[in-house]
Amino acid sequence: MGNYVLVHGAMHGGWCWRFVRDLLARGGHRVFTPSLTGQGEHRHLLGPDVGVGTHVRDVANLLRYEDLDEVHLVLHSYAGVLAGPVAERAGDRIASVTFLGAFVVEPGECLLDVEPPETADRYRALASAGGDGWFLPADPSFLAQWGVTDKTLKAWVAPRLTDFPLRCQTDAVDFAPGPLASLPAAYVEHTRPPLPSLGLSLSRARAYGWSTHSVPTGHDMMLEAPETIARLLTRVTEPEAPGASVTA
Repeated sequence: MGNYVLVHGAMHGGWCWRFVRDLLARGGHRVFTPSLTGQGEHRHLLGPDVGVGTHVRDVANLLRYEDLDEVHLVLHSYAGVLAGPVAERAGDRIASVTFLGAFVVEPGECLLDVEPPETADRYRALASAGGDGWFLPADPSFLAQWGVTDKTLKAWVAPRLTDFPLRCQTDAVDFAPGPLASLPAAYVEHTRPPLPSLGLSLSRARAYGWSTHSVPTGHDMMLEAPETIARLLTRVTEPEAPGASVTA
């Protein structure tokens, strides 16, 4: 049985993993679903000083204080930018990394560097218009962008979304690439609908020789299809040939 650390993306919190967490736990796995500083139940800690470095420390400290080893680190969306720094700090504790519809950055890049330019411009404008310039206001309209169409799911997710620090999108990520490159890695894309912003990240995953997987869901795949994602995560974290491609 494995140790899973599931890290949410922008505007979410550990709550978004509830159903996947329960399914993995029923299978005998230990599962941790931290809420990053300023997000979810930690929304009261949101401030202009919260950035990528804050969230790297959140994850690295969890691994340390829970004495976790052989961890399957699963990163959704924004959390992909944490992969390199966390591997550099705690790579000896990590068994594998799975990018679940996540952004893949290289040293010196920020999240907005791997977004389409028009998307990056829109986020900056939204922060300036409604967030005093330092945060991106949470808005239910993002659910359409993420492909969340089910009315019941939308009603459950919308009030849980949290304002997101712009620094988390503009902080350049500084890390040595070796520790992450030495770990088994997989990339899971979603196709119904795909998120155009993830095109570069998926291309990089394929270029790196990571195993790639596809699920017919929108961006919040762990909420839309928790059984599929729980099953896929247990498969992805088993040894398999480099560059393998699986459709769930």
